[in-house]
Amino acid sequence: MKSMELELQCPVCKDIVKQPIVLPCLHSVCLMCASEVLVQSGYPQPELPPEPNSPASTPNMRSPRQMRRPLPKSDRVDRLLRSGSGTYPGRRRKEGPAPLMLFPCAPCGRDVELGERGLAECMRNLTLERIVERYRHTVSLGSVAVMCQFCKPPQALEATKGCSDCRASFCNECFKLYHPWGTPRAQHEHVQPTLNFRPKVLTCPEHDQERLQFYCKSCQMLLCSLCKLRRVHTGHKIAPVTQAYQSLKDKITKELNYILSNQDMVLTQITQLENAVTQTEVNNVSAKEQLSHCVKEIMALLTERQTMLAQALESSRQRRAEALANQVAEKRSLLEHAGLMAFTHELLKENDPSSFVHAARLTHNRLAQSIESMQRFSLSADPSFRHFQLDVSRELKLLTDLNFIQAPLAPVIDTQRTLAYDQLFLCWRLPQDSSPAWHFSVEFRRRGVVPGGGARGGIHGGLAAARWGWQRLEEVTGTCAVIDRLEMDSVYVLRVRGCNKAGFGEYSEEVYLHTPPAPVLNFYLDSRWGLHADRLVVSKEQRCARSVPGLSLLQAADRALTSCHLTADLLVGDVAITQGRHYWACSVEPGSYLVKVGVGLESKLQEWFHLPQDMASPRYDPDSGHDSGAEDSSDSPPPFAFLTMGMGKIYLPSSANSHHGRESGFTNGNSPSSPTGVTYPLPPRLGVCLDFEKGRVTFYDAHSLRPLWEGPVDCSAPVCPAFCFIGGGALQLQELVANRNANQTPVRRVTIQSRVTKLN
Repeated sequence: MKSMELELQCPVCKDIVKQPIVLPCLHSVCLMCASEVLVQSGYPQPELPPEPNSPASTPNMRSPRQMRRPLPKSDRVDRLLRSGSGTYPGRRRKEGPAPLMLFPCAPCGRDVELGERGLAECMRNLTLERIVERYRHTVSLGSVAVMCQFCKPPQALEATKGCSDCRASFCNECFKLYHPWGTPRAQHEHVQPTLNFRPKVLTCPEHDQERLQFYCKSCQMLLCSLCKLRRVHTGHKIAPVTQAYQSLKDKITKELNYILSNQDMVLTQITQLENAVTQTEVNNVSAKEQLSHCVKEIMALLTERQTMLAQALESSRQRRAEALANQVAEKRSLLEHAGLMAFTHELLKENDPSSFVHAARLTHNRLAQSIESMQRFSLSADPSFRHFQLDVSRELKLLTDLNFIQAPLAPVIDTQRTLAYDQLFLCWRLPQDSSPAWHFSVEFRRRGVVPGGGARGGIHGGLAAARWGWQRLEEVTGTCAVIDRLEMDSVYVLRVRGCNKAGFGEYSEEVYLHTPPAPVLNFYLDSRWGLHADRLVVSKEQRCARSVPGLSLLQAADRALTSCHLTADLLVGDVAITQGRHYWACSVEPGSYLVKVGVGLESKLQEWFHLPQDMASPRYDPDSGHDSGAEDSSDSPPPFAFLTMGMGKIYLPSSANSHHGRESGFTNGNSPSSPTGVTYPLPPRLGVCLDFEKGRVTFYDAHSLRPLWEGPVDCSAPVCPAFCFIGGGALQLQELVANRNANQTPVRRVTIQSRVTKLN
């Protein structure tokens, strides 16, 4: 039972709670401790009830005649606090609301809002008081005898009974005296003698004497019959308190039985924790030894470096001292009585010209050099050692920043470069203040499946989760990864974390990528039908095309007042689709004038190409049906299906049942909306999905895989991807992820199996 004292302690005074109240965070504290904490926080002193054994709270020294008068009503804590704990009596109704009281809850580690009424809104924890009282009797805590509150000292006797209605303890004689037979007092409830009398039931802190008979499941709070009628609880799930009592009691009973039936698991975990504590101490000693070893290595290296630099300094000193000493000796030889001067005087005494000339040339040279040295005097060595100063600022900064290695911070995923196409391409980067990472771990799973085989779908849900749980790419050395073998038309959740000597860091924020709805079709722009070289330019890789209005528009400048003379240039893919579902994506330059992207019958596209269209106005529809024969049958699907983009907008027709030429959007393409369609901002990439068997084509925002428009197309013959340029513009096909990363080093692919998977 001693271990239960931790559950009964007040988090403020660290003693067994007295008159506990329940905070909004569900923690219990002593009433006096809560009041002291609020006063220390700068709030006004609340009015607290008197101590249970004080004269103000006991009917001591009263006569039986006085006791026949009705006693004051119960001094409930929550009722007495109502007058002075944040209610601010006398505040006018029109004034602003009183400031909310914040209580610093130690177990939570945060401030808890008490509301305007402060502690008055916190009800007493009667259950905890009863547990404390039973615990005291069990372990004989506070075994001081309870004295009768009606005996006159010093003859006061030990109390033998307590009255919950009178809220006092009596000896046998006083109890008979104050509870005479045949009076209503004789019906009072007898309890064990105590100094702390509690109310029988909880009542509403706002509505006096109203019992709390309901429980709001939405707000998770007890309500009285009046609180239930408030507008704030409209639409909430409210149940009788007896039902909430039984439900919560059953849950606690089940939880208790589960813990008691798994004591072996608890003991095993305790053993693991104890081993972890022991291992922590061992690892701490090892880490300290490693730290000492590293510091010793640094000190040894510094000592070695100091010796080497000192030797270099001494060698330089010796060279300079030797050079200066030689210069001093040379200058000393020029003194009047020095050897050179004396020898010169003796040389000048020679009178034989030939002998003098033969012997004096060397002396002449030495004297000339000495004179030149005197005129251009300088030190043969620099006496300063300014070149031998150490700059240790960088080293000092490194030593100042010397710290234990930290795991990498959570990577930041580059959503602009990350995409899902034929494969999934994921890019990320580390924050600037992050420690470097040796390698990364990329984890992904299919959305909608609970990792670890959760309860979604019972056993089948667990099996599905086992198949589609978290999968991992291990030891990714770069900042990008390619994930293949994914399901089509599925949403995948991805996250990344780095690893270095300190271990794995935190995960990045999860990103969601939608895979294409059909297999990706790889093709190139076809030039086999010939190109208008003066207007269309196709890149060498045949994946990018640019249209320039060029000379044709200049030649039509004389008709600019009556029409805008433009030419529609057609470009198709080098594949012909005859079956199945296929998806591809492209991007259109936002500054393009008009670009149409879609599909069409190969035969009709050839026919249109060999009959070049000369449009006198942007209102001309190149696929209006005049050249396709689609108007022969109103029910036949159109031979072409295009979406029109231009000037940073994309035009979405309003209906997919009529001929696509009449809904292609040339008429009102510049307006934000029209009766025939609506315009949206141009997406970064446009996706096209063709279902050949169903004769349907769907256009997507390739970045989010959000469908933009769907319509019919004639698939009675081979169908080709088609692109139409009207005016200047540029278009680029989406490059396959497999081609972009053909030289990337493969990474290890691992499936993370959960415990539930193993059980299944």
